[in-house]
Amino acid sequence: MSAGDQKSGGDKPEDTVSVAKVWPEVERAECLARGAALKWASGVFCRPEHLERLSQYKKRESQRTASIHTRLKSMVQSYLEGVGWGLEQLREARAELKEVSHALKKAGLESNRNAEGVKSLERLREVSVNHRQLLAAVSNLPRLYSVRSMVLETERLVESRRLLEAHARLMDLERWQDDILWQLHGANGMAGSALSKEDQELVAKYFSGVGQLVDALGKELWAVVSSALALARQNPTPFVSAVRIVEREEALDQAFLEERVGSRGNTRPLPPGRPRCWRACFFQVLEEAVSARFRSVSYLHTRGPGLAGHLSALQHGIMADLATVRHLLEHCVPPHYQLTGAYLRASHRCLHSHLAQVSSWDLESGEIFAVLNWVLRIYNSPDMMGHPELVTEMEKVELGPLISTEGLEQLQNKYVQSVRKSVSEWMHKALQVELQDWQRDQEPDTDHEGFYQTSLPTILTQMLEENARVALMIGESLRDQTIQMGLYEMENLLNRFREALVEFGKEHRRNSSNNKNKYNLHYLLASISNCIILKKSTESLQQQQSSRSAGQLSRTPPNPLAALDRAVRRACRLVMDHLLLDLQPFLPGLLTRPWLVQGDPTPKLCCVLERHLELYGRVRPPCRQRLQEEAQWLMVVEYVRALMQKRLVCRSAEERRQLAQQMVQDDQQFREILHGLEGEGSVPEVNPLALLLVLADFIRLKDPGMLTLEVSGLAAKYPDISEEHVSVLLDIRGDVSRDIRGSVLDLLEQSAPPLPAGYRPIFTDILVPPSTMAFCLPTAKCA
Repeated sequence: MSAGDQKSGGDKPEDTVSVAKVWPEVERAECLARGAALKWASGVFCRPEHLERLSQYKKRESQRTASIHTRLKSMVQSYLEGVGWGLEQLREARAELKEVSHALKKAGLESNRNAEGVKSLERLREVSVNHRQLLAAVSNLPRLYSVRSMVLETERLVESRRLLEAHARLMDLERWQDDILWQLHGANGMAGSALSKEDQELVAKYFSGVGQLVDALGKELWAVVSSALALARQNPTPFVSAVRIVEREEALDQAFLEERVGSRGNTRPLPPGRPRCWRACFFQVLEEAVSARFRSVSYLHTRGPGLAGHLSALQHGIMADLATVRHLLEHCVPPHYQLTGAYLRASHRCLHSHLAQVSSWDLESGEIFAVLNWVLRIYNSPDMMGHPELVTEMEKVELGPLISTEGLEQLQNKYVQSVRKSVSEWMHKALQVELQDWQRDQEPDTDHEGFYQTSLPTILTQMLEENARVALMIGESLRDQTIQMGLYEMENLLNRFREALVEFGKEHRRNSSNNKNKYNLHYLLASISNCIILKKSTESLQQQQSSRSAGQLSRTPPNPLAALDRAVRRACRLVMDHLLLDLQPFLPGLLTRPWLVQGDPTPKLCCVLERHLELYGRVRPPCRQRLQEEAQWLMVVEYVRALMQKRLVCRSAEERRQLAQQMVQDDQQFREILHGLEGEGSVPEVNPLALLLVLADFIRLKDPGMLTLEVSGLAAKYPDISEEHVSVLLDIRGDVSRDIRGSVLDLLEQSAPPLPAGYRPIFTDILVPPSTMAFCLPTAKCA
């Protein structure tokens, strides 16, 4: 390092100390800079071999420092030049302020010297104002003297409905009044002064009749406008005159509003009563006239059947008035009036208010239908607002709905509730008639196909379909609501119908001994046919509902088909109870020794079964097949139940052969009666008649050792057979040893297959009676 560098390096601490005393921040900045430099140097020269590049770093940093010093000097120089320029501007401004201050002082002195002269002119100003007022009064004296006569003449013209002439006189009077007020206001150089209260009262006194004339003329004008429809058919001249006057007044209002500010900016006040806005009043009076026309339609017979006539009268009145407006009045007004559109809007608003009032009444279903039909169909039909001549006007005018969406929903709900009440009452009456028919001492009626039926399904079907058809005239939404309501009521009726069937069955069991109602079974079969008819009608109604609204009307939709199914099952159960009651006298003699010898009472059982099956043919399919199948199951179950009573226990092989042969003969007789069953309906997976042949083969088996195999096959065909049932069958054979019995029952206990899907149990309904002798061996003597 050179000596110069050492000298300069030695001076720096002293300079730094002196500067730090003035600006302490410099010392802190110096420390931060030294620390940053030390950190940078420790990072760059962390190894000895890095010191070889020290001269390069030193040269680069020297150049950077010189550049920074140059920029600092340039910035300080620019700053000093700006400060000098600002000081020069401040000096010039101070010199100008001194000159202005001297000028203001001179002006103040001059103003004080002229103040006395201005005071002497105040009197001259007052004299000038009085002179202008006197001049205006003298120039307007002829007009002021003729004001009263002009007012009287205008009044006579108004009374005689010479409206144009009256309005011309009124315009002259108003022009005189406006001129006088303007002159008094001081148009020539005194526009800024306000008109005194005395002057206003003076002018108002002279022209006191003008305001009354305006009111009288307006009253006559609005009377003409309100009766425009009647005048158009007789003499439209007064209406034309009224329209011309309205247009004059509208032009005057516009002129006064435009001339309120003069060419020199002088604000001219509006004349008294301006603007009148008679064009807006014209349309307001027109709407009031339309409302009066609505009120003129008789309200005396608007309830009940008279409501439809009232709405029809409104329709004809509106269309007649629209024809008058289109063909006559439209030519009496300027095109921009668009009188037809204005009349349409006024009529629509009046109808909206009127129908809102009508909807608030406690209406019956017929009245609600009349309102909905008129609003949704007639109002927009070609007979009314959809008329070809009104299409163009309707496209220009946005009328909106006659009744709001919420109002329509409320009306539709009221309609559905009213119809529901009526439907519920009719259904109740129809059910009462049906219950009375059940007590008749004659066979039920039949249709053209020979099936039993009563009047109940016809009444219900016609009622619900008629309600749906009427509701569809309004719209699909109302039709869907009505159908769903009908389905709800149908479900309720079917629940009551099922309860009535239960009571009917109980009554028959109570009175079965005295044979009080011999057509009980016939009416049960007619009820089943009725349910089939009602099912078809219900499905037809459900298909009529639109798919988009079927799931939106209610969270819990009605399920009349389920109620129908419950009623049919109950009726079929009662029919089977009736069959069982008729079979009961002959069942105790079945599978006894007299039966084995004589074959009795099987023929009697077949006669009862045949008579019932013949009656089942009067039931509509598929319930006819269902009843026949149930009768077959019942017959077999009762037959096997009689076998399980052990009324007959075989003593020998010959008796086993006779028992099996008689069972086969009984099976053949049953099959002869039921021969047409398989051809009329579906065949069940397990034919109950086949069980009799299987049991006969079981009893006929000669080798007891084969019983194990026989029982295995029996359990495979009828998996619901129990050990008790097999034990009774072994007892009936009378030749089974204890060892074979044990092995058979063990095999049955070990197999016990589960019931397959779709299998209808038969042995489950057959209970084995308990043994009366606890310690009796299974021999023939015990039987």
